[in-house]
Amino acid sequence: MTPRLSPLHRLQYEATQSRWVLLYPEGMVRLNGAAGDILRRIDGAKTVEALVDDLQQAYPDAELGDDVRQFLREAEERGWLVY
Repeated sequence: MTPRLSPLHRLQYEATQSRWVLLYPEGMVRLNGAAGDILRRIDGAKTVEALVDDLQQAYPDAELGDDVRQFLREAEERGWLVY
């Protein structure tokens, strides 16, 4: 499965807040560091497993697979992602 951001959402770095945010027509979601790290890697070409592998390489001392998959499920439920 290959996730991509919903067409109604746009990921953007807000320097004034020093964080990634997810913009949508009705507002904005302030993302924590982990959510920003995951969402900014979503390019519409990487599969879920490729995203997990990419994050695992960035953070080799952490077991991230289950947490990343759970976040992606929740992001899809919230309408942030489509497959």
